[in-house]
Amino acid sequence: MGDTPWWDEGRHADRRPLLLARNRIVAAVRDWFAAEGFTEVEPAGLAVSPGNEAHLHAFQTLALDDAGGAAARYLHTSPEFAMKKLLAAGETRIFALSKVWRNRERGPLHASEFTMLEWYRAGAPYEALMEDCAAILSRAAEAAGSGVLRWRSAECDPFAAPERVALHEALAAATGIDLLATIRDDGTTDRDALAAAAGPMAAADDDWSDILSKLLVAHVEPRLGHGRATVLDRYPAAEAALARRVPGDPRLAERFELYACGVELANGFGELTDPAEQRARFEAEMDLKAARYGERYPLDEDFLAALSAMPPASGIALGFDRLVTLATGAPGVEAVMWTPPA
Repeated sequence: MGDTPWWDEGRHADRRPLLLARNRIVAAVRDWFAAEGFTEVEPAGLAVSPGNEAHLHAFQTLALDDAGGAAARYLHTSPEFAMKKLLAAGETRIFALSKVWRNRERGPLHASEFTMLEWYRAGAPYEALMEDCAAILSRAAEAAGSGVLRWRSAECDPFAAPERVALHEALAAATGIDLLATIRDDGTTDRDALAAAAGPMAAADDDWSDILSKLLVAHVEPRLGHGRATVLDRYPAAEAALARRVPGDPRLAERFELYACGVELANGFGELTDPAEQRARFEAEMDLKAARYGERYPLDEDFLAALSAMPPASGIALGFDRLVTLATGAPGVEAVMWTPPA
């Protein structure tokens, strides 16, 4: 099957039940958002900046004008900038099923082009998004005709209330490491302290973020979302470039990730709306990107200007193809895409 093209009639016949389940999940999600008073929007894919997170890689192209002039443009890695501009324009509850593009990503749970379900609630705490996630998991399973989410040998009950655990608590339970002891009161991090705690897992050229990522991948993420979904909450501020800080504890941010069957499904935030702090965070991310990968992406000045007019809000991005994969028990995301990326 691996050498058979997706458009082969026999292979398509095998995939078609999964694709029809995808359509039912799309319809169920749209119905749920409509009942919640959301407006569906269609963000443009071509952008001045694809996003400014150091480890996300974009596809670049040139936009030509009638006189032959050229300007760099990017396929967005998320519709976030466009959707926050809509919040600044006065929208209050919006969602999008948006195509997004991320370079250097291909595998059973990754594709270079995929569908992101992203939504925002103006004036709502980020805990509201956690409740949304629970509702969407159950609707997806119902639409797929399944009572369980499944990834390989792992299973998760989509109708059970998700557990909520702080990231530093999950890390301590899995490894005994006190992550907060490696974060200063202003949110900056102590690389050497975390390296000492991590032991041989920390390479000489790893920064604090690299070490934390290794610890999470090896010891925390595989344990999450078994039996019921997990909300991994209160990420370190250093790991949340677009989130506001937790009131009373600047070491932490209002960021969470949703896991089912050990698979990350969604990334939610209490949104940062301070343009000066956002600019500083983006510049730090692009400095890291330049040092690590030898490139940087421009800042979207319109987006930074719009933050000043944006109301307090919470927002989240969910990997829709992953959700369909788990709801149908498919072997990977490309099995639930009508036409997988080239």
